[in-house]
Formats: sequence, structure tokens, C-alpha cells
Amino acid sequence: MIPTEHTDPINAAILAVSEDLISGYHRLPFHVIAEKSGVPLETVLVRIRAMLEAGIIRRVRQTLLSTKLAHGALVAWKVPEELLNDAFDFMAKQDPFSGHVVIRSTDSEVSGSGYRLWTTLKVPVGESLDHHATALLRLTGATEYLLMPAAGVFALGVGHVRRRSLEPGAKADEPATMMTTATVDLTKEEWEVLLALKEELAPDEIAENPWHRRAETAGVSLDRFHEVAETLNARKVIGRFSTFLEHVKPSSTGERVTRFNGLFHWAVPKGREIEGGAEVGRHYCMTHCYWREGGPQFGNVNIMGVVHGTEKERVLEHKAAIDRHLAAVGIPVSYTNVFWGGRSEIKPSEISPKVYADFHAKHGQA
Repeated sequence: MIPTEHTDPINAAILAVSEDLISGYHRLPFHVIAEKSGVPLETVLVRIRAMLEAGIIRRVRQTLLSTKLAHGALVAWKVPEELLNDAFDFMAKQDPFSGHVVIRSTDSEVSGSGYRLWTTLKVPVGESLDHHATALLRLTGATEYLLMPAAGVFALGVGHVRRRSLEPGAKADEPATMMTTATVDLTKEEWEVLLALKEELAPDEIAENPWHRRAETAGVSLDRFHEVAETLNARKVIGRFSTFLEHVKPSSTGERVTRFNGLFHWAVPKGREIEGGAEVGRHYCMTHCYWREGGPQFGNVNIMGVVHGTEKERVLEHKAAIDRHLAAVGIPVSYTNVFWGGRSEIKPSEISPKVYADFHAKHGQA
């Protein structure tokens, strides 16, 4: 029997690298994982394939920097309680443009507590986030939504296995650098390669050379596929090659990668968003950190980020350490809060203009 739990020492060594440390495009990504993890290539292939087939790994795929390819936003939804789970199901199962779908709650009634359903939403360049959100409002019975596009990105990764042993307050030597969200224009060939590249790998594609079939799908030679992908990588369109763990549902033996996820909110003074985000984003516990404007509904919050953990108190200890750091570097916070994740589903957001047109043709009002 091949061990498949993420706690197995060899699997943990592989996952500590493969979750979020393989940046950009690589012609031989599994070779890179083997080199960085110190685990032989054949073992890397066998273990990742086994974890994928066992459901420990949800998907293996080349991610894209969708902030460069689509208009996106975090969306908070008000939904009548009796429709909440149905709205969740629609966003998770029937809307290809909603990615992370989470029902959240707060420890006490505070600003924004009424927004229970949270999603990430992306639409192709040239389309309207408001238009799509309005359609979802009609289709789900939601009563209100708030779009919070990212003005800047300070942290974007996962690395649950790597982050499990982090001490609160562990941070980089320097503040995080803010990534912008300006979109780029692509040629037809670049789109063909990109759309073939981004789909998750099947178990039989967990192989030394995983891109042969993708080149065929894109209608180009393998050499040309590599050339176009490397050009897109140089244009900062490619994200990371990643193994995504099933971190919500327990494995067949009851193991969980994480139990709690906290969406942290901070309101820092206007004009100091980049500075504040850079100080929050330098903390290694942050899987995501953004400059997003929450408006008066959320205490005028402008820095948001996510931390995962197996213990709620540990997640709160990470937040307390960040709070202390912000105070120590002289960044005042007028409002802060934690929105806890409950029921959740995570899937890649679609960015294809054709899929978008098909969705609205199907769900348009008569």
C-alpha cells in the first residue's frame, strides 16, 4: 500500500514544496518538485498520483494569475437564511465564474455580520462584474451583494503543510511587494495554449512530461507550446504549478489538513493601504492578502487576508501577532474583525469568454 495521508513524512516533504513553491511555468515541473524536496522523481510521481486518486490532493494544475486575465472581486452576499444553502450550491456547482464559495460567520454581531455567503468572482476582460453578480442575485434569491475588487495583492499562496508549524509572528525580513491587477491582451494562439494549460491534470498525466496532451489540445507542437507558455510566464500571466490539498473535508481515515480559516479584516488610514498590506503580507501565515475596499458595510476595512489552521486559538494567535506588529511599526487600525469559514467549496474560476457567453445565453431572463 502506498501511503497517501499528508502527514506521512515523504508526502509531507513533497507537499511542503508542491503546494505553492513552484512558481511560474516549467517544462518538467515534477522534476523541479523532486529537486526542491529531495525526494526521487519516481517517488514524487507515484506519491502525487496516489494522493490524487485517494482524494487527499484535490487537483494538480498550473495556475494562472487571473488578476492579469480577468476582472475579479471578492463578493459578500446577503441571502435569506432559508435560501443560504441553495445559493451556496448554485454558486459552487452551476456558476463557473465563482471560485471560492464559503459560508462565513462572526463570533459576535458586528459590521457586516449579515453577509453570510462569500465568493470570489471573475469575468472575462470586457465583461461586467456587476452584470454577472446581478444575474446571480436573480438566480439565487440573494437580496444584496458587495463587490470588493483587489487594488493590490500582497500574498497569494497556499502551503498548508508548510505553514502548520509556523510560530505566530514569523515573517519575512522585508515587507511584501504589492502585485498589481492590470490586465493584459492575448493573441488567439496564446489563449489556446493558456486554456489548455490551466486544466487540472488527470492521474495519467502525473508523469515526467505532463504537457504532451496539452500541446495537442492547443493545436501546436510541444516545442511551440513551451515557447508560448514561457512568453506568458515572462508577461506575469502564469502563477504556480501546484498540488491543491483537500483541506476542508477529512480523509478516509479522518485526517484533516486544516479545520479553521479566518478571513481577517483591518482598516488602516487612507493613503497607507500599500504600507499596511505590505506589513500584513510579510507574515508567513497569510495564504492570501489583498488591498480591498469594504466600505461602510465592513467598517471601511481596506486590508483583507486569510489564515488557515487546525486550532481556532492558533489562528487567533497569528492575528494577534500581526496586530502587535502593525502597532509596533506605527500603523493604526481603526477596525478589525475575523469572519470564520464554515461550509466551503473551492474550485478554479473560469475565464473563457465563450463559457461566459454560453452561461448568460442559458440563464438570461426571458
